[in-house]
Amino acid sequence: MKSFKKISLMMLIAAFMIIAAACGSDSSSDKDSGGGKDSGELSGSISVSGSSAMQPLIAAAAEEFMAENPKVDIQVNAGGSGTGLSQVAEGSVQIGNSDVFAEEKEGIPADKLVDHKVAVVGMTAAVNPKVGIDDIKKEDLIKVFTGKITNWKELGGKDQKIVLVNRPDSSGTRAVFNHFALDGATPAEGITEDSSNTVKKIINETEGAIGYLAFSYFTDDSVTPLSIDGVKPTAENVQSGKFPVWAYQHSYTKGEAEGLTKAFLDYLMSDDIQNTLLKEQGYLPVTKMKVERDAEGNQKNI
Repeated sequence: MKSFKKISLMMLIAAFMIIAAACGSDSSSDKDSGGGKDSGELSGSISVSGSSAMQPLIAAAAEEFMAENPKVDIQVNAGGSGTGLSQVAEGSVQIGNSDVFAEEKEGIPADKLVDHKVAVVGMTAAVNPKVGIDDIKKEDLIKVFTGKITNWKELGGKDQKIVLVNRPDSSGTRAVFNHFALDGATPAEGITEDSSNTVKKIINETEGAIGYLAFSYFTDDSVTPLSIDGVKPTAENVQSGKFPVWAYQHSYTKGEAEGLTKAFLDYLMSDDIQNTLLKEQGYLPVTKMKVERDAEGNQKNI
């Protein structure tokens, strides 16, 4: 009888351990319910802000991602690279998009942020189509933006006063353009507008206007993108390093990405996005670049 009781007790203990293990397994699978692959179905919401040059790409990718995951909500806002970096650093958004390295922005705790290079963007000067030029020497471009050349007839264009359309100091597009197109020169005063869509609209509607935009905004003939020193602003010329004005598109997170944030960033690096959506939106995949740059702007062949 004692032997029978002992065996029964051991069987009860074994059964209890099996039930406990099963419960533990179920609870661990719930940890990624905000976006982990183990949850089976993604759900939750994240906020993204920052670079207006990146907004068309991230918004389009978010729309496709949400279509595939109906319980996910992704809010994508612009505001400029400085805003994106500041907001992700303070934790008010999960992803901060930037045209520049976090190390380049004063007051940003770059050591607390993790860089995810999701694309490359080319940028160039854009003019009102009636200006009458489509190519400019770099030295003349600098003179135009610093106010030393004030009429397009000095460059073979129409007899029109030059109207500058600049970006605010927080703009990553401005930082990239100033660095690589203007060799660090400080632009003269002009119209200041942060939204790339609004900049494009102003250039189109203002005689003599010149500003600068990412390639992704050259989807029609409403503005004219300028070649620089005879080099056309094309994807191929950016990838080879011939065209100088380009930047990585950074999606920063505060610490390592987790849950839904990680799932969305992984999606941005998927073949569907890198090989299809990037091209449709006017961006370049990082994997196709034949040159690379560091945070100091030094470029080298890969």
